[in-house]
Amino acid sequence: MEYQRIAHSNLEVSKICLGTMTWGEQNTQADAFAQLDYAIGQGVNFIDTAEMYPVPPKAETQGETERIIGNYLKAQGNRDNLVIATKVAAPGGKGDYIRKDMALDWRNIHQAVDDSLARLQIDTIDLYQVHWPDRNTNFFGEMMYEHDEEEHYTPILDTLEALAEIIKQGKVRYIGISNETPWGFMKYLKLAEKHDLPRIISVQNPYNLLNRSYEIAMSEISYREEVPLLAYSPLAFGALTGKYENNQWPEGARLTVFKRFARYNSTPMALEATQAYIDLAREFGLSPTEMALAFVNSRKFVAANIIGATDLHQLKQNIDSHKVSLSDELMIRINELSALYRFPCP
Repeated sequence: MEYQRIAHSNLEVSKICLGTMTWGEQNTQADAFAQLDYAIGQGVNFIDTAEMYPVPPKAETQGETERIIGNYLKAQGNRDNLVIATKVAAPGGKGDYIRKDMALDWRNIHQAVDDSLARLQIDTIDLYQVHWPDRNTNFFGEMMYEHDEEEHYTPILDTLEALAEIIKQGKVRYIGISNETPWGFMKYLKLAEKHDLPRIISVQNPYNLLNRSYEIAMSEISYREEVPLLAYSPLAFGALTGKYENNQWPEGARLTVFKRFARYNSTPMALEATQAYIDLAREFGLSPTEMALAFVNSRKFVAANIIGATDLHQLKQNIDSHKVSLSDELMIRINELSALYRFPCP
């Protein structure tokens, strides 16, 4: 397994990060324990979760994923060998049941971190991330920003000050952002510098062959400011594995069970692009999964590739992707397809 120290921190994380959003919904605690055992045995030391998980989010299961991880850490006693990341939810995103009057303010952040620590059964969270912005902007696939002069949101400075306090209290070591835009990315950095507040060390945004929008502006900031990407949805909710090829809907698969997740299969261009990448992988003797994950792993602005699985066979394939290298010829062909199918699933 390859490891990388995240700049401006002492966190050394595995290139493959274990995502957990299915635990407590599609996966039982026993399933999750088996995934953790296998992943850690393969050298994975980075576990990512969120207070909102499992997905799809609902009041009945909210926080269950963190509770499962907490039970595992208590049972195994290996917390010190792992990097644990979680996230605080913002208003919207159909998660307003988590707390009354949701916001990224002092009260909400302090309550959220205390609740996460209790569920995880740990004293300190290694990386605490803002799950999505507390303002009107583009995230979760939204395009065409429209400004609202009347909107009310928590200023980023207030959020940073609240995050600084929980770092000072020892509840969190480092902070990051997620589902952010270039404006928000730079605002966090500039406000931290101006007001001598903690610096964000990572960004968790979607990134895959069907959605390379991070490269438009965000990747330059990652390079120049030394704040890497933690890439999520590297397989585009499984679309890039080929399992939905030819309009197949495997029993128990995420897009079969949850039709609401249509981001990667809702347009003709998305389906055409997906098939083109699947065919290209096979032409070069790779599985579609291997090529899609190896592509994300190869990007120098990516610190970790957040994979997820519902069974151990999938998990093994996903983790083994760190051993796969893409030839220069294949990269040229991938970029040709990317130019042909320009951001089919932003």
